[in-house]
Amino acid sequence: MLFGLDGVEIGLVIVFLTLFAGIMTGFPVAFAIGGAGMISFAIIAALDSAGLLIHEAIDKSSAEYVALVAEGVIRESISVFRYPELPTVEVALFPGGWEQAMERNLSFMVNRMNERVIAGQSIETLLAVLMFVMMGIVLERSKIAEDLLTTMARVFGPLPGGLAVSIVIVGAFLAASTGIVGATVVTMGLLALPTMLRNNYSPELATGVIAASGTLGQIIPPSIVIVLLGTLVGDLYATGQETRAQLAGCTDALTYLAKPAVLSVGTLFQAALLPGLFLALLYGLYAFGFALWKPASAPPVQVSGSAGEPVTRNEALTWYLAAPVALILAVVLGAGSGVIGSQAISVSDYAERENEAMLRTAVSEQCQASMIALHGQEKWDASVAQRAAMAAAGDTGEVVLLTDEERVAAIESALANTAPIGSGVATIFTMLALLLILARGVSPSSNPAPLIAGGVGVVLALICDIMFIGPLTGNGATFLILAIPFCIALYGARVAVMRLSQNELLRVVFPPLVLIVAVLGSILGGITNPTPAAALGASGAIMLAAYRKLKEENGKSKIIIWASFALVIMILFGVNFDLRMTREVVPVQDWIAYFIAQIAYHFAFFGLLFSAWVLFRTNILSPVVRETAKVTSMVFTILIGSQLLNLVLISFGGEHHIQQYLRSFDNEVVVFFVVMAILFILGFVLDFLEIIYIVIPIVGPVIYGGTLDPAWVTIMIAINLQTSFLTPPFGFALFYLRGVAPSSVTTGHIYRGVIPFVGIQVLCLVLLYVFPGIVTILPRLLG
Repeated sequence: MLFGLDGVEIGLVIVFLTLFAGIMTGFPVAFAIGGAGMISFAIIAALDSAGLLIHEAIDKSSAEYVALVAEGVIRESISVFRYPELPTVEVALFPGGWEQAMERNLSFMVNRMNERVIAGQSIETLLAVLMFVMMGIVLERSKIAEDLLTTMARVFGPLPGGLAVSIVIVGAFLAASTGIVGATVVTMGLLALPTMLRNNYSPELATGVIAASGTLGQIIPPSIVIVLLGTLVGDLYATGQETRAQLAGCTDALTYLAKPAVLSVGTLFQAALLPGLFLALLYGLYAFGFALWKPASAPPVQVSGSAGEPVTRNEALTWYLAAPVALILAVVLGAGSGVIGSQAISVSDYAERENEAMLRTAVSEQCQASMIALHGQEKWDASVAQRAAMAAAGDTGEVVLLTDEERVAAIESALANTAPIGSGVATIFTMLALLLILARGVSPSSNPAPLIAGGVGVVLALICDIMFIGPLTGNGATFLILAIPFCIALYGARVAVMRLSQNELLRVVFPPLVLIVAVLGSILGGITNPTPAAALGASGAIMLAAYRKLKEENGKSKIIIWASFALVIMILFGVNFDLRMTREVVPVQDWIAYFIAQIAYHFAFFGLLFSAWVLFRTNILSPVVRETAKVTSMVFTILIGSQLLNLVLISFGGEHHIQQYLRSFDNEVVVFFVVMAILFILGFVLDFLEIIYIVIPIVGPVIYGGTLDPAWVTIMIAINLQTSFLTPPFGFALFYLRGVAPSSVTTGHIYRGVIPFVGIQVLCLVLLYVFPGIVTILPRLLG
């Protein structure tokens, strides 16, 4: 063996040295990865053909190996790392020759491209990357960051370290609306860095907070990193759990776990929201603490301008804090007590199976022991008893239809348990009420009559829902009953919006905030998956950018406003009416709703086309499309190149060798920490895309094949990958900031500035390990 290393280990060294050499040449990374795969395969094939690479494999014909298998040890768990005393035999890396390995790689390559790039299940999710990128670039070109920075500096500037805190808030806001790290860092570097330096801010703090805040888009949804990880880890989790089940002696993961091994991108978005905001909070606390520790390095700054009508402290506490909190608490208490809830009833035609067994019990003895260790003896005994009771009762497991009397009783029971106020009505009118309350706080001296009228409309709608609307009320009747209260509330809301627009902070924040809520709300609420939500975000960003452009030109911006209302009308009619026109009998009200929804759809589509034409006319759309094509092409090219590199690793057993080494650890937490340390070190020299597509597929089946929560594991990886933007010498955020920083700011300033924020990211990982509920609480609540 060369250098005392196994042939597979030498092959791994060759692959990674070739990869690093390719990246260091400055050649485009997307092509360097694929080229590294081909060159490393050629080198390994040449050394193997010369007999220089020898792999020490376990001799499966030896008596010791046969004895282990006879003792019940799973073959897949036997490796040279776990059982180094077993006899070995020398074999070539390519037993069938490098020609056969190359043919197999080409075949696998075609299949991988078809599965993951062209027509696989993950391609629909990958389309979300394109539209999220377009959404971010459009919002960046609409100069939303400039308005946000100016407004937040006006609000937080008078506080110690206020400019740094405002940078963190804007970074979090842009992360939720754009998610493009380069655009965010460059924009804030151009706009905020000179202002901070002029006001005697420390160059280290200024550059560090800008670079770190710009990377929040990697973790706060909608995050491209989460989308890319989601397309991989779903398969890795399923594969890892299947392997875990087989090692436990069971036939499949569903039998062993008693639930499907599924992980979706929507679940990852839910899991990422609180950790992303928590990380932003840690950044803000550090900036504020730094200002208290060194006041001269982060002084308060008074930014000129007015935020609107002066408001007293009592008025602010009443309308900005007390009234909204009271309203939200009332809604939460109503939902918890059953007053607010779903009014839809669903009665199955089949009898409920009260004796459904919790676990499958027809398994081998080894699988039984493993399932008892996982689920507990009590649950296993209960499942066995249930199976026995079912067999004694002659229950074969087949479904049984309800009789007419049983169905009537089931419907009456469901009707008796429905909530008096529907959750949809409560949500819509609670949002309208919050709008009215905030408008009162923004302009306390204005006439309150329109806002009071709107509040009466909200109360009237809730009363009508309690008295006249039930589960059996038709969609048309529900719409007509709520039409008058809704119009009254809408009148107050219209006045409220006009008053809110007088406040600069709300005028700047509200439009993108609505877009964020629409995109994230549809994903987190389970209404749709990330791809349609990304399409909604891209369309909304185009319309918002066109509206801002027309306002600058004093053009016909009302067309976009009415198109937005048409979109809302289309959604309302689609939710409240059955618009399937292929039914045998279609009620009149559904026909009317269908035509109204069609008109609203076409007008909304016209508004989108008009917005695109406005951006095209003003030379905004063309650069946006080019930039979107560049970023998307880079992502997909790296995906293709990384698949080639992974197949090279698989061809000579490198991937299997690494996985066997990781599985040799008895503690899965130790394995997880080893992988996290490797990812952190690789972040100094590799970009997050290379790590996701090269490293994660190798270690994924191991770290996702244990008892750790897969959503928690993924979010920990995502935050770890975020450090790759900040760690010298190849952190991309550092290059972005260096390119726009004044000459007085040195590279040393930037490097020293980001070190505390890298430490904060590591601290965040430690806190998420100690308190995993920060990650898992939202998926549990929304799932």
